[in-house]
Amino acid sequence: MTAQKEYPCDVLIIGSGAAGLSLALQLAAHAKVLVLSKGALREGSTLYAQGGIAAVFDENDSIASHVSDTLVAGAGLCNKEAVQFTAEHAKEAMQWLIQQGVPFDQYQDQDGKVKYHLTREGGHSHRRILHAADATGKAVQITLVEQVKQHPNIRLLEHYHAIDLITNVDKSRCLGAYIWSQQVRQVEVVRARFVALATGGASKVYLYTSNPDVASGDGIAMAWRAGCRVANMEFNQFHPTSLYHPDAPNFLITEAMRGEGAYLKRPDGSRFMPDFDERAELAPRDVVARAIDYEMKRLGANCVYLDISHQPADFILEHFPTIYAKCLSVGLDITKEPIPVVPAAHYTCGGVMVNLNSQTDIANLYAIGEVAYTGLHGANRMASNSLLECVVFAQAAARHILAQLANATLPEHLPQWDESRVSDSDEEVVITHNWHELRLFMWDYVGIVRTDKRLERALHRVELLKQEIQDYYSHFKVSNNLLELRNLVVVAELIIRSALQRKESRGLHYNLDYPHTLSDDKAKPTVLEPNKP
Repeated sequence: MTAQKEYPCDVLIIGSGAAGLSLALQLAAHAKVLVLSKGALREGSTLYAQGGIAAVFDENDSIASHVSDTLVAGAGLCNKEAVQFTAEHAKEAMQWLIQQGVPFDQYQDQDGKVKYHLTREGGHSHRRILHAADATGKAVQITLVEQVKQHPNIRLLEHYHAIDLITNVDKSRCLGAYIWSQQVRQVEVVRARFVALATGGASKVYLYTSNPDVASGDGIAMAWRAGCRVANMEFNQFHPTSLYHPDAPNFLITEAMRGEGAYLKRPDGSRFMPDFDERAELAPRDVVARAIDYEMKRLGANCVYLDISHQPADFILEHFPTIYAKCLSVGLDITKEPIPVVPAAHYTCGGVMVNLNSQTDIANLYAIGEVAYTGLHGANRMASNSLLECVVFAQAAARHILAQLANATLPEHLPQWDESRVSDSDEEVVITHNWHELRLFMWDYVGIVRTDKRLERALHRVELLKQEIQDYYSHFKVSNNLLELRNLVVVAELIIRSALQRKESRGLHYNLDYPHTLSDDKAKPTVLEPNKP
Protein backbone atom coordinates (compact mmCIF):
# COMPACT_ATOMS: atom_id res chain seq x y z
CA MET A 1 0.00 0.00 0.00
CA THR A 2 1.39 3.39 -1.01
CA ALA A 3 2.16 5.68 1.89
CA GLN A 4 -0.42 8.45 2.13
CA LYS A 5 0.44 12.12 2.23
CA GLU A 6 0.54 13.51 5.76
CA TYR A 7 0.16 17.04 7.10
CA PRO A 8 1.50 17.71 10.61
CA CYS A 9 0.23 20.91 12.28
CA ASP A 10 -0.50 22.47 15.65
CA VAL A 11 -4.17 23.10 14.90
CA LEU A 12 -6.36 21.64 12.16
CA ILE A 13 -9.44 23.78 11.47
CA ILE A 14 -12.12 22.05 9.39
CA GLY A 15 -14.18 24.81 7.77
CA SER A 16 -13.41 28.25 6.36
CA GLY A 17 -16.33 30.48 7.35
CA ALA A 18 -16.42 33.18 10.02
CA ALA A 19 -15.80 30.67 12.84
CA GLY A 20 -12.88 28.83 11.25
CA LEU A 21 -11.07 31.87 9.85
CA SER A 22 -11.54 33.89 13.06
CA LEU A 23 -9.98 31.04 15.02
CA ALA A 24 -7.12 30.70 12.52
CA LEU A 25 -6.24 34.39 12.76
CA GLN A 26 -6.44 34.38 16.58
CA LEU A 27 -4.02 31.42 16.73
CA ALA A 28 -1.60 32.09 13.91
CA ALA A 29 0.84 34.33 15.79
CA HIS A 30 1.72 31.39 18.04
CA ALA A 31 0.77 28.21 16.17
CA LYS A 32 1.04 26.48 12.80
CA VAL A 33 -2.53 26.33 11.53
CA LEU A 34 -4.02 24.24 8.73
CA VAL A 35 -7.43 25.34 7.38
CA LEU A 36 -9.46 22.82 5.42
CA SER A 37 -12.13 24.09 3.02
CA LYS A 38 -14.57 21.74 1.31
CA GLY A 39 -15.12 24.16 -1.56
CA ALA A 40 -13.43 27.40 -2.49
CA LEU A 41 -12.09 29.19 0.58
CA ARG A 42 -14.82 31.83 0.62
CA GLU A 43 -17.73 29.48 -0.14
CA GLY A 44 -19.96 28.78 2.85
CA SER A 45 -22.92 30.09 4.80
CA THR A 46 -21.01 33.16 6.06
CA LEU A 47 -20.72 34.48 2.50
CA TYR A 48 -24.50 34.53 2.13
CA ALA A 49 -25.42 35.99 5.52
CA GLN A 50 -27.22 39.23 4.75
CA GLY A 51 -28.54 40.83 7.91
CA GLY A 52 -25.72 41.68 10.30
CA ILE A 53 -24.18 41.04 13.71
CA ALA A 54 -25.72 41.93 17.07
CA ALA A 55 -23.73 43.90 19.66
CA VAL A 56 -24.47 46.73 22.08
CA PHE A 57 -23.03 49.93 20.58
CA ASP A 58 -25.88 52.36 21.34
CA GLU A 59 -25.81 54.22 24.66
CA ASN A 60 -29.57 53.61 25.03
CA ASP A 61 -29.06 49.85 24.71
CA SER A 62 -27.60 47.45 27.27
CA ILE A 63 -26.06 43.99 27.59
CA ALA A 64 -28.94 43.08 29.92
CA SER A 65 -31.40 43.95 27.15
CA HIS A 66 -29.48 41.86 24.59
CA VAL A 67 -29.52 38.97 27.05
CA SER A 68 -33.23 39.39 27.75
CA ASP A 69 -34.16 39.51 24.05
CA THR A 70 -32.11 36.39 23.33
CA LEU A 71 -33.72 34.47 26.21
CA VAL A 72 -37.21 35.42 25.03
CA ALA A 73 -36.45 34.37 21.44
CA GLY A 74 -34.96 31.10 22.72
CA ALA A 75 -38.34 30.17 24.18
CA GLY A 76 -37.14 29.17 27.63
CA LEU A 77 -34.42 26.79 26.47
CA CYS A 78 -31.30 28.95 26.29
CA ASN A 79 -28.31 28.35 28.53
CA LYS A 80 -28.32 31.64 30.45
CA GLU A 81 -24.60 31.44 31.15
CA ALA A 82 -23.83 31.08 27.43
CA VAL A 83 -26.17 33.98 26.57
CA GLN A 84 -24.55 36.24 29.16
CA PHE A 85 -21.06 35.23 28.02
CA THR A 86 -21.87 35.97 24.38
CA ALA A 87 -23.52 39.33 25.00
CA GLU A 88 -20.68 40.45 27.29
CA HIS A 89 -18.06 39.63 24.65
CA ALA A 90 -20.04 40.91 21.66
CA LYS A 91 -18.55 44.40 21.42
CA GLU A 92 -15.01 43.05 21.84
CA ALA A 93 -15.65 40.58 19.02
CA MET A 94 -17.02 43.29 16.72
CA GLN A 95 -14.07 45.57 17.48
CA TRP A 96 -11.76 42.71 16.47
CA LEU A 97 -13.61 42.36 13.16
CA ILE A 98 -13.35 46.13 12.64
CA GLN A 99 -9.60 45.88 13.26
CA GLN A 100 -9.40 43.18 10.60
CA GLY A 101 -10.97 45.65 8.17
CA VAL A 102 -14.64 44.65 7.97
CA PRO A 103 -16.42 47.70 6.47
CA PHE A 104 -19.53 48.05 8.63
CA ASP A 105 -21.85 50.86 7.50
CA GLN A 106 -21.23 54.23 9.13
CA TYR A 107 -22.87 57.68 9.19
CA GLN A 108 -22.25 61.16 10.61
CA ASP A 109 -24.51 62.37 13.40
CA GLN A 110 -25.67 65.97 13.84
CA ASP A 111 -22.41 66.85 15.58
CA GLY A 112 -20.33 65.45 12.72
CA LYS A 113 -19.28 62.40 14.73
CA VAL A 114 -18.89 59.17 12.76
CA LYS A 115 -20.96 56.31 14.16
CA TYR A 116 -21.87 52.80 13.08
CA HIS A 117 -25.30 52.47 11.53
CA LEU A 118 -27.37 50.08 13.61
CA THR A 119 -30.47 48.36 12.28
CA ARG A 120 -33.12 46.34 14.09
CA GLU A 121 -34.35 42.83 13.35
CA GLY A 122 -37.05 40.51 14.67
CA GLY A 123 -36.84 39.76 18.39
CA HIS A 124 -34.56 42.73 19.18
CA SER A 125 -35.89 45.52 21.39
CA HIS A 126 -33.23 47.99 20.19
CA ARG A 127 -31.26 48.83 17.10
CA ARG A 128 -28.07 46.86 17.71
CA ILE A 129 -27.26 45.18 14.38
CA LEU A 130 -23.98 46.21 12.78
CA HIS A 131 -24.12 45.56 9.06
CA ALA A 132 -22.45 46.15 5.70
CA ALA A 133 -25.49 47.12 3.59
CA ASP A 134 -27.41 43.85 3.07
CA ALA A 135 -24.34 41.67 2.53
CA THR A 136 -22.66 41.59 5.95
CA GLY A 137 -21.53 37.99 5.70
CA LYS A 138 -19.87 38.64 2.36
CA ALA A 139 -17.96 41.60 3.82
CA VAL A 140 -16.83 39.51 6.81
CA GLN A 141 -15.84 36.51 4.67
CA ILE A 142 -13.89 38.48 2.05
CA THR A 143 -12.05 40.45 4.75
CA LEU A 144 -11.05 37.35 6.74
CA VAL A 145 -10.02 35.42 3.60
CA GLU A 146 -7.64 38.22 2.62
CA GLN A 147 -6.14 38.20 6.11
CA VAL A 148 -5.56 34.44 6.29
CA LYS A 149 -4.04 34.36 2.80
CA GLN A 150 -1.39 36.81 3.92
CA HIS A 151 -0.43 35.03 7.15
CA PRO A 152 2.71 32.85 6.91
CA ASN A 153 1.58 30.52 9.71
CA ILE A 154 -1.71 29.57 8.05
CA ARG A 155 -1.78 26.85 5.41
CA LEU A 156 -4.92 26.61 3.28
CA LEU A 157 -6.21 23.44 1.66
CA GLU A 158 -9.15 24.15 -0.63
CA HIS A 159 -11.44 21.51 -2.15
CA TYR A 160 -10.69 18.99 0.60
CA HIS A 161 -13.42 16.99 2.30
CA ALA A 162 -12.89 15.78 5.88
CA ILE A 163 -13.94 12.12 6.12
CA ASP A 164 -13.56 11.21 9.79
CA LEU A 165 -11.81 12.34 12.93
CA ILE A 166 -8.98 10.17 14.24
CA THR A 167 -8.99 9.48 17.97
CA ASN A 168 -7.00 7.27 20.32
CA VAL A 169 -8.35 3.80 21.12
CA ASP A 170 -10.72 4.82 23.91
CA LYS A 171 -11.92 7.92 22.00
CA SER A 172 -10.76 10.22 24.76
CA ARG A 173 -8.46 12.41 22.62
CA CYS A 174 -8.58 13.67 19.05
CA LEU A 175 -5.36 13.15 17.07
CA GLY A 176 -6.23 14.42 13.60
CA ALA A 177 -8.42 13.54 10.63
CA TYR A 178 -8.63 11.66 7.36
CA ILE A 179 -9.18 14.08 4.49
CA TRP A 180 -10.04 13.53 0.81
CA SER A 181 -8.66 15.67 -1.98
CA GLN A 182 -11.35 16.35 -4.56
CA GLN A 183 -8.73 17.19 -7.18
CA VAL A 184 -6.41 14.17 -6.94
CA ARG A 185 -9.20 11.96 -5.50
CA GLN A 186 -7.01 10.49 -2.79
CA VAL A 187 -7.29 10.15 0.98
CA GLU A 188 -4.64 11.93 3.03
CA VAL A 189 -3.96 12.28 6.76
CA VAL A 190 -3.61 15.27 9.10
CA ARG A 191 -1.77 14.88 12.41
CA ALA A 192 -2.63 17.68 14.84
CA ARG A 193 -2.23 18.71 18.46
CA PHE A 194 -5.74 20.20 18.32
CA VAL A 195 -8.67 19.94 15.91
CA ALA A 196 -11.52 22.44 15.55
CA LEU A 197 -14.77 21.76 13.73
CA ALA A 198 -16.14 24.87 12.04
CA THR A 199 -18.16 23.14 9.34
CA GLY A 200 -21.45 25.03 9.67
CA GLY A 201 -24.92 23.56 9.84
CA ALA A 202 -26.98 20.83 8.24
CA SER A 203 -29.81 22.57 6.37
CA LYS A 204 -28.99 20.66 3.20
CA VAL A 205 -30.82 17.74 4.82
CA TYR A 206 -34.00 19.53 3.66
CA LEU A 207 -35.30 19.82 0.12
CA TYR A 208 -35.63 23.61 0.29
CA THR A 209 -32.86 25.57 1.98
CA SER A 210 -31.34 29.03 1.93
CA ASN A 211 -27.91 27.52 2.57
CA PRO A 212 -25.13 26.83 0.06
CA ASP A 213 -24.45 23.28 -1.10
CA VAL A 214 -21.64 22.74 1.43
CA ALA A 215 -23.99 22.85 4.47
CA SER A 216 -24.32 19.08 4.81
CA GLY A 217 -23.80 18.54 8.54
CA ASP A 218 -20.31 17.08 8.14
CA GLY A 219 -18.90 18.22 11.47
CA ILE A 220 -21.94 17.09 13.45
CA ALA A 221 -21.82 13.62 11.86
CA MET A 222 -18.05 13.27 12.30
CA ALA A 223 -18.21 14.31 15.96
CA TRP A 224 -21.11 11.90 16.60
CA ARG A 225 -19.19 9.00 15.04
CA ALA A 226 -16.13 9.94 17.11
CA GLY A 227 -18.14 9.79 20.36
CA CYS A 228 -19.43 13.32 21.07
CA ARG A 229 -22.87 14.12 22.39
CA VAL A 230 -25.21 16.32 20.40
CA ALA A 231 -28.09 18.45 21.66
CA ASN A 232 -31.27 20.16 20.45
CA MET A 233 -31.10 18.77 16.93
CA GLU A 234 -34.90 19.05 16.61
CA PHE A 235 -34.64 22.84 16.42
CA ASN A 236 -34.13 23.65 12.76
CA GLN A 237 -34.80 27.26 11.92
CA PHE A 238 -36.76 27.84 8.75
CA HIS A 239 -36.12 31.33 7.47
CA PRO A 240 -39.55 32.78 6.70
CA THR A 241 -38.58 34.57 3.51
CA SER A 242 -36.69 32.88 0.71
CA LEU A 243 -37.29 34.13 -2.84
CA TYR A 244 -39.85 31.96 -4.63
CA HIS A 245 -38.76 31.88 -8.26
CA PRO A 246 -37.69 29.02 -10.57
CA ASP A 247 -34.62 30.96 -11.72
CA ALA A 248 -33.38 31.86 -8.22
CA PRO A 249 -33.08 28.85 -5.90
CA ASN A 250 -31.53 29.29 -2.44
CA PHE A 251 -31.79 33.08 -2.31
CA LEU A 252 -32.60 34.55 1.09
CA ILE A 253 -34.53 37.78 1.65
CA THR A 254 -33.03 39.23 4.83
CA GLU A 255 -35.09 39.75 7.95
CA ALA A 256 -33.69 43.28 8.02
CA MET A 257 -36.16 44.13 5.26
CA ARG A 258 -39.01 43.53 7.71
CA GLY A 259 -37.02 45.49 10.27
CA GLU A 260 -37.07 48.43 7.86
CA GLY A 261 -40.83 48.30 7.35
CA ALA A 262 -41.67 45.58 4.80
CA TYR A 263 -45.07 43.90 5.14
CA LEU A 264 -46.02 40.27 4.58
CA LYS A 265 -49.14 39.94 2.45
CA ARG A 266 -51.50 37.31 1.12
CA PRO A 267 -51.94 37.00 -2.66
CA ASP A 268 -54.91 39.40 -2.39
CA GLY A 269 -52.64 42.10 -0.93
CA SER A 270 -53.91 41.94 2.67
CA ARG A 271 -51.51 41.72 5.61
CA PHE A 272 -51.73 38.64 7.84
CA MET A 273 -48.99 38.84 10.52
CA PRO A 274 -51.08 41.10 12.84
CA ASP A 275 -53.58 38.19 13.00
CA PHE A 276 -50.89 35.89 14.47
CA ASP A 277 -48.75 38.06 16.78
CA GLU A 278 -48.88 41.54 18.26
CA ARG A 279 -45.32 42.11 17.01
CA ALA A 280 -46.57 41.47 13.46
CA GLU A 281 -43.67 41.28 10.96
CA LEU A 282 -41.14 41.73 13.78
CA ALA A 283 -42.16 38.53 15.57
CA PRO A 284 -39.46 35.85 15.97
CA ARG A 285 -38.72 33.73 12.92
CA ASP A 286 -40.51 30.59 14.10
CA VAL A 287 -43.75 32.52 14.56
CA VAL A 288 -43.43 34.15 11.13
CA ALA A 289 -42.49 30.88 9.38
CA ARG A 290 -45.48 29.02 10.88
CA ALA A 291 -47.81 31.87 9.96
CA ILE A 292 -46.63 31.77 6.35
CA ASP A 293 -46.88 27.96 6.30
CA TYR A 294 -50.43 28.18 7.70
CA GLU A 295 -51.58 30.81 5.19
CA MET A 296 -50.08 28.96 2.22
CA LYS A 297 -51.80 25.70 3.23
CA ARG A 298 -55.09 27.42 4.07
CA LEU A 299 -55.20 29.27 0.76
CA GLY A 300 -53.55 26.61 -1.37
CA ALA A 301 -51.01 29.26 -2.36
CA ASN A 302 -47.52 28.56 -3.68
CA CYS A 303 -46.11 31.57 -1.83
CA VAL A 304 -46.90 34.78 0.04
CA TYR A 305 -45.51 38.24 -0.66
CA LEU A 306 -43.05 40.56 1.08
CA ASP A 307 -43.71 44.19 0.16
CA ILE A 308 -41.40 47.14 0.80
CA SER A 309 -42.48 49.11 -2.27
CA HIS A 310 -44.20 51.73 -0.06
CA GLN A 311 -40.74 52.91 1.07
CA PRO A 312 -38.87 55.49 -1.10
CA ALA A 313 -36.91 53.88 -3.95
CA ASP A 314 -33.66 55.55 -2.82
CA PHE A 315 -34.10 54.08 0.66
CA ILE A 316 -34.60 50.58 -0.78
CA LEU A 317 -31.59 50.86 -3.09
CA GLU A 318 -29.35 52.12 -0.26
CA HIS A 319 -30.32 49.45 2.27
CA PHE A 320 -30.92 46.42 0.03
CA PRO A 321 -28.76 46.71 -3.10
CA THR A 322 -28.00 42.96 -3.27
CA ILE A 323 -31.65 41.93 -3.00
CA TYR A 324 -32.70 44.63 -5.47
CA ALA A 325 -30.14 43.45 -8.03
CA LYS A 326 -30.99 39.77 -7.57
CA CYS A 327 -34.72 40.33 -7.90
CA LEU A 328 -34.25 42.60 -10.90
CA SER A 329 -32.21 39.84 -12.58
CA VAL A 330 -35.34 37.64 -12.57
CA GLY A 331 -37.70 40.43 -13.62
CA LEU A 332 -38.85 41.77 -10.22
CA ASP A 333 -38.49 45.46 -9.32
CA ILE A 334 -38.85 45.56 -5.53
CA THR A 335 -39.24 49.35 -5.54
CA LYS A 336 -42.55 48.85 -7.40
CA GLU A 337 -43.83 45.35 -6.62
CA PRO A 338 -43.85 42.74 -3.80
CA ILE A 339 -41.45 39.80 -3.62
CA PRO A 340 -42.87 36.24 -3.74
CA VAL A 341 -41.44 34.33 -0.76
CA VAL A 342 -41.61 30.92 0.95
CA PRO A 343 -39.93 29.52 4.08
CA ALA A 344 -36.68 27.55 3.66
CA ALA A 345 -34.44 25.56 6.02
CA HIS A 346 -31.92 28.07 7.24
CA TYR A 347 -30.13 27.36 10.51
CA THR A 348 -29.29 24.42 12.76
CA CYS A 349 -29.80 25.58 16.37
CA GLY A 350 -28.52 22.32 17.86
CA GLY A 351 -25.21 20.61 17.29
CA VAL A 352 -22.12 19.22 18.98
CA MET A 353 -22.18 19.95 22.71
CA VAL A 354 -19.47 22.35 23.85
CA ASN A 355 -18.63 24.43 26.92
CA LEU A 356 -17.74 28.13 27.05
CA ASN A 357 -14.24 27.30 25.78
CA SER A 358 -15.78 25.56 22.74
CA GLN A 359 -14.49 22.19 24.02
CA THR A 360 -16.36 19.03 23.03
CA ASP A 361 -16.55 15.76 25.00
CA ILE A 362 -13.26 14.64 23.40
CA ALA A 363 -9.99 16.21 24.56
CA ASN A 364 -8.28 18.51 22.03
CA LEU A 365 -11.43 18.66 19.86
CA TYR A 366 -13.35 21.93 19.60
CA ALA A 367 -16.52 22.96 17.76
CA ILE A 368 -17.38 26.55 16.85
CA GLY A 369 -20.27 28.24 15.09
CA GLU A 370 -23.32 26.56 13.64
CA VAL A 371 -21.84 23.07 14.05
CA ALA A 372 -21.84 23.57 17.83
CA TYR A 373 -24.46 23.62 20.54
CA THR A 374 -23.41 26.30 23.04
CA GLY A 375 -26.88 26.88 24.48
CA LEU A 376 -26.98 30.43 23.08
CA HIS A 377 -29.90 29.86 20.72
CA GLY A 378 -32.18 27.64 22.79
CA ALA A 379 -35.32 26.65 20.90
CA ASN A 380 -34.98 29.47 18.37
CA ARG A 381 -32.04 31.58 17.20
CA MET A 382 -32.54 35.32 17.40
CA ALA A 383 -31.54 37.22 14.27
CA SER A 384 -27.88 38.26 13.96
CA ASN A 385 -26.66 36.22 16.93
CA SER A 386 -25.12 33.57 14.66
CA LEU A 387 -22.10 35.39 13.21
CA LEU A 388 -21.63 36.84 16.67
CA GLU A 389 -21.43 33.35 18.16
CA CYS A 390 -18.82 32.39 15.55
CA VAL A 391 -16.43 35.17 16.55
CA VAL A 392 -17.03 35.14 20.32
CA PHE A 393 -16.48 31.38 20.62
CA ALA A 394 -13.56 31.42 18.18
CA GLN A 395 -11.86 33.87 20.53
CA ALA A 396 -12.69 31.65 23.52
CA ALA A 397 -11.31 28.56 21.78
CA ALA A 398 -8.17 30.42 20.76
CA ARG A 399 -7.48 31.49 24.34
CA HIS A 400 -7.97 27.93 25.59
CA ILE A 401 -5.83 26.30 22.88
CA LEU A 402 -2.97 28.76 23.27
CA ALA A 403 -2.92 28.20 27.04
CA GLN A 404 -2.32 24.46 26.43
CA LEU A 405 -0.19 24.58 23.30
CA ALA A 406 3.21 24.24 24.98
CA ASN A 407 2.22 21.02 26.74
CA ALA A 408 0.33 19.37 23.85
CA THR A 409 2.23 16.69 21.92
CA LEU A 410 1.94 16.12 18.19
CA PRO A 411 0.87 12.52 17.40
CA GLU A 412 3.77 10.64 15.77
CA HIS A 413 1.98 7.88 13.90
CA LEU A 414 -1.60 7.55 12.80
CA PRO A 415 -3.19 4.52 11.12
CA GLN A 416 -3.22 4.65 7.33
CA TRP A 417 -6.49 4.79 5.40
CA ASP A 418 -7.24 1.35 3.98
CA GLU A 419 -9.05 1.20 0.64
CA SER A 420 -7.46 -2.05 -0.55
CA ARG A 421 -10.84 -3.83 -0.61
CA VAL A 422 -12.97 -1.21 -2.33
CA SER A 423 -13.48 -0.33 -5.98
CA ASP A 424 -14.70 2.55 -8.12
CA SER A 425 -18.47 2.76 -8.15
CA ASP A 426 -20.47 1.85 -11.22
CA GLU A 427 -23.77 2.72 -9.50
CA GLU A 428 -23.75 6.48 -8.90
CA VAL A 429 -27.51 6.44 -9.48
CA VAL A 430 -27.88 4.89 -6.00
CA ILE A 431 -26.37 8.00 -4.42
CA THR A 432 -28.54 10.32 -6.49
CA HIS A 433 -31.72 8.42 -5.67
CA ASN A 434 -31.00 8.18 -1.94
CA TRP A 435 -30.02 11.85 -1.86
CA HIS A 436 -33.39 12.99 -3.24
CA GLU A 437 -35.40 10.55 -1.15
CA LEU A 438 -33.73 11.69 2.09
CA ARG A 439 -34.25 15.40 1.50
CA LEU A 440 -37.83 14.93 0.32
CA PHE A 441 -39.08 12.93 3.31
CA MET A 442 -37.26 15.26 5.70
CA TRP A 443 -39.14 18.18 4.13
CA ASP A 444 -42.50 16.39 4.14
CA TYR A 445 -42.31 14.67 7.55
CA VAL A 446 -39.82 16.68 9.66
CA GLY A 447 -40.52 20.22 8.47
CA ILE A 448 -42.12 23.31 10.00
CA VAL A 449 -45.15 21.41 11.37
CA ARG A 450 -44.70 17.83 12.61
CA THR A 451 -46.68 14.87 14.01
CA ASP A 452 -45.47 11.71 15.74
CA LYS A 453 -46.81 9.61 12.86
CA ARG A 454 -44.79 11.59 10.32
CA LEU A 455 -41.70 11.41 12.51
CA GLU A 456 -42.02 7.64 12.93
CA ARG A 457 -42.37 7.23 9.16
CA ALA A 458 -39.27 9.34 8.69
CA LEU A 459 -37.32 7.30 11.26
CA HIS A 460 -38.24 4.03 9.54
CA ARG A 461 -37.08 5.36 6.18
CA VAL A 462 -33.88 6.89 7.50
CA GLU A 463 -32.88 3.61 9.18
CA LEU A 464 -33.27 1.74 5.87
CA LEU A 465 -31.36 4.44 4.01
CA LYS A 466 -28.57 4.48 6.58
CA GLN A 467 -27.99 0.75 6.15
CA GLU A 468 -28.01 1.02 2.37
CA ILE A 469 -25.60 3.96 2.36
CA GLN A 470 -23.24 2.25 4.82
CA ASP A 471 -23.19 -0.87 2.64
CA TYR A 472 -22.40 1.27 -0.39
CA TYR A 473 -19.69 3.17 1.54
CA SER A 474 -18.06 -0.12 2.57
CA HIS A 475 -17.69 -1.36 -1.01
CA PHE A 476 -16.75 1.69 -3.07
CA LYS A 477 -14.15 4.44 -3.06
CA VAL A 478 -15.26 7.71 -1.52
CA SER A 479 -16.57 10.65 -3.52
CA ASN A 480 -17.84 14.08 -2.55
CA ASN A 481 -21.52 13.12 -2.97
CA LEU A 482 -21.08 9.86 -1.07
CA LEU A 483 -19.33 11.56 1.86
CA GLU A 484 -22.03 14.24 2.11
CA LEU A 485 -24.84 11.68 1.85
CA ARG A 486 -23.20 9.54 4.55
CA ASN A 487 -23.15 12.58 6.84
CA LEU A 488 -26.62 13.82 5.97
CA VAL A 489 -28.27 10.50 6.80
CA VAL A 490 -26.62 10.59 10.25
CA VAL A 491 -27.80 14.15 10.84
CA ALA A 492 -31.31 13.30 9.62
CA GLU A 493 -31.56 10.46 12.13
CA LEU A 494 -30.33 12.75 14.94
CA ILE A 495 -32.97 15.36 14.04
CA ILE A 496 -35.77 12.79 13.92
CA ARG A 497 -34.79 11.06 17.18
CA SER A 498 -34.51 14.42 18.94
CA ALA A 499 -37.92 15.51 17.62
CA LEU A 500 -39.54 12.27 18.83
CA GLN A 501 -38.16 12.82 22.33
CA ARG A 502 -39.72 16.28 22.72
CA LYS A 503 -43.32 15.87 23.90
CA GLU A 504 -44.29 19.52 23.54
CA SER A 505 -44.26 22.35 21.00
CA ARG A 506 -41.55 24.91 21.71
CA GLY A 507 -39.79 27.45 19.55
CA LEU A 508 -38.87 25.95 16.19
CA HIS A 509 -40.30 22.52 17.05
CA TYR A 510 -44.05 22.40 16.47
CA ASN A 511 -45.84 19.06 16.86
CA LEU A 512 -49.60 18.88 16.28
CA ASP A 513 -49.80 15.95 18.73
CA TYR A 514 -48.33 18.13 21.51
CA PRO A 515 -49.45 21.70 20.70
CA HIS A 516 -48.89 23.00 24.23
CA THR A 517 -45.63 24.19 25.74
CA LEU A 518 -44.46 22.80 29.06
CA SER A 519 -43.62 25.22 31.86
CA ASP A 520 -40.09 26.56 31.57
CA ASP A 521 -39.00 24.86 34.77
CA LYS A 522 -39.69 21.51 33.07
CA ALA A 523 -37.95 22.45 29.82
CA LYS A 524 -34.63 20.75 29.14
CA PRO A 525 -32.34 20.44 26.13
CA THR A 526 -32.64 17.20 24.16
CA VAL A 527 -29.28 15.45 24.57
CA LEU A 528 -28.34 12.36 22.53
CA GLU A 529 -25.38 10.19 23.48
CA PRO A 530 -23.53 7.96 20.99
CA ASN A 531 -24.15 4.21 21.31
CA LYS A 532 -27.33 4.79 23.31
CA PRO A 533 -30.85 4.29 21.86
